[in-house]
Amino acid sequence: MSLQAYKTAATRAENPREMEYRLFGQVTRALLHASTVDPTDIATRIDALDWNRRLWSALATDCANPDNAMDKALRARIISISLFVSKHSSVVMRGDDDFEALIDINRMIMQGLAGPSGQQAA
Repeated sequence: MSLQAYKTAATRAENPREMEYRLFGQVTRALLHASTVDPTDIATRIDALDWNRRLWSALATDCANPDNAMDKALRARIISISLFVSKHSSVVMRGDDDFEALIDINRMIMQGLAGPSGQQAA
């Protein structure tokens, strides 16, 4: 079975919450890796920060949609986190702070997505 066929089958078997968990895991692993590379490896750092920023931007866009059925207060908190992630990503790129806050936020979201089953965070 080819890798693409496996990915397609895995995607079809996942519910949306599992897909979000998997995506957060992939992005968080990229952030973890970027946090360990030499600060002069700008490409790796930018790629991870941009991927994380795009993930949070997509979540904020979805939460801003008036047709979104989630609780308004929760949607507002997600939008607020997205704004923080965007601003803090710029701070990290300037070298004024590290990746930890971004990694911690993603891990907390993963814990929430895992629910009581307790999947492992990245």
